Amino acid sequence: MTGHNVPAVPAMSATVVLVRDAAHGLEVLMVVRHHEIDFATGAAVFPGGKVSHGDRDPQLASRCAGLAGFNDDMRALRVAAIRETFEECGLLLARDAQGRTPDRAQLGALRARWQERIAQPGTAFVDMVDQEALMLACDSLQPFAHWVTPEVSPKRFDTHFFIAAAPAEQVAVHDGSEAVDSFWARPADALADCEQRRRTIIFPTLANLALLAQSASVADALAAARNRPPLRILPTLAQRADGKRVPTLPPEAGYPALSNALMELVAR
Repeated sequence: MTGHNVPAVPAMSATVVLVRDAAHGLEVLMVVRHHEIDFATGAAVFPGGKVSHGDRDPQLASRCAGLAGFNDDMRALRVAAIRETFEECGLLLARDAQGRTPDRAQLGALRARWQERIAQPGTAFVDMVDQEALMLACDSLQPFAHWVTPEVSPKRFDTHFFIAAAPAEQVAVHDGSEAVDSFWARPADALADCEQRRRTIIFPTLANLALLAQSASVADALAAARNRPPLRILPTLAQRADGKRVPTLPPEAGYPALSNALMELVAR
């Protein structure tokens, strides 16, 4: 809590669950946060971050596909999701003037022209979208989950999770700054890595990995997200008999239970 027990105002943020079909099943892209980042330090997470001022730039209104009737906040969240994905792992959910998704070579050239500028505060992403005549593929982002950090936390986020099929002709390249590693994994394998302490993964990511693990393919995962009721999830902390507190989700959220070993890792 902040002064006088008033909860901190959660910052609007967006996260993208990028998925692909592989020989051994559904895989999801994860990035590893730099150890100096002030949130989820060193943890494996989905690409994403806070909505910035530039994500609300009016110039982008005509550069977002499939958002007719959406308000400014909903558009800014999707722009932030696409921008953060490009910044952190080099994948771009966008189409060129001919309606084509950039392939590996085109994306490499685009990154060479813009990535250094985009890494700095400012409107470089807006400039890139405008000058390169890009259409942001906001229509490829399917709402997946909506989480708000518990009120007892000093730093809070109002995070919209989106799910999207990763562009098939692009290759993820982490930025080396906010993200120091990136990898594809089956959701069940990522959960096992955390359980065996080979990876650090925070509770919201663990819960959403467990939810994603219920789908066998990209098509299944997208269909499940479309059919899931949109709920705003505010976890609470329940105190156990041993005095430790564990995050708890409302039953109506529909999340599968995590293993006892994982719950021990997130207990405080």
